[in-house]
Amino acid sequence: MSDTSPLGNSRAVFSTQTEIHAQLDKLLQRHSSHPFKKPFSSYNQTAYNSAIQAWKAAGSAPLILDSGCGVGLSTRHLASLNPLHFVIGVDQSADRLSRLHQSVPDLKNFITVRADLVDFWRLLQMDGITLDYHYVLYPNPWPKKDQLRRRWHGHAVFPSLIALGGTIECRSNWKIYVDEFAHALTTLAGQATQCENYSIHPFVLTPFEEKYHASGHALWRCQLKIPN
Repeated sequence: MSDTSPLGNSRAVFSTQTEIHAQLDKLLQRHSSHPFKKPFSSYNQTAYNSAIQAWKAAGSAPLILDSGCGVGLSTRHLASLNPLHFVIGVDQSADRLSRLHQSVPDLKNFITVRADLVDFWRLLQMDGITLDYHYVLYPNPWPKKDQLRRRWHGHAVFPSLIALGGTIECRSNWKIYVDEFAHALTTLAGQATQCENYSIHPFVLTPFEEKYHASGHALWRCQLKIPN
């Protein structure tokens, strides 16, 4: 569903899956034992280089990564809220990144780039770059039971996300997604975290967050600080 659809008309996530997927632990063990070695795409490398150059030009401040930033509103909000950080927003859709029609403060501490996170996370890891904060806000839930491998915690790249360190926060309007994400963090990082109900007040980070709240959805999140 589009980031820009009217408020209050979003349908709740439906799935026949009612608890953490029975295959998740098996996938986590496999992915942590066998590094993901897919070749990097040239356009992802170019986007990554642009982001890192902008970060270095701004003074290499502590990094915040906004993974799957959509139209980039959350990236701008995070930059405004964290003036001593540099924020990189990454989304795979050029269309979404071009859609923000709203005046914003003249901020110098962020950039948005079009790239695939599967490559972007691994490129950061390969360069030994760590994060201060990492936001994964309202990712596609892929709610069908046979879509586990499409969820970030079921993907082979998930160990790279953990390797980037920092405070990781995932939010979703589907509790099972956050339950699984928290379970994956706990399993691979060795520190306990869990899903919790989340109220958006007083601040909304993303258009999805505002839309889901207006539609009466419960919102969920998990957080974990991983030492760098």
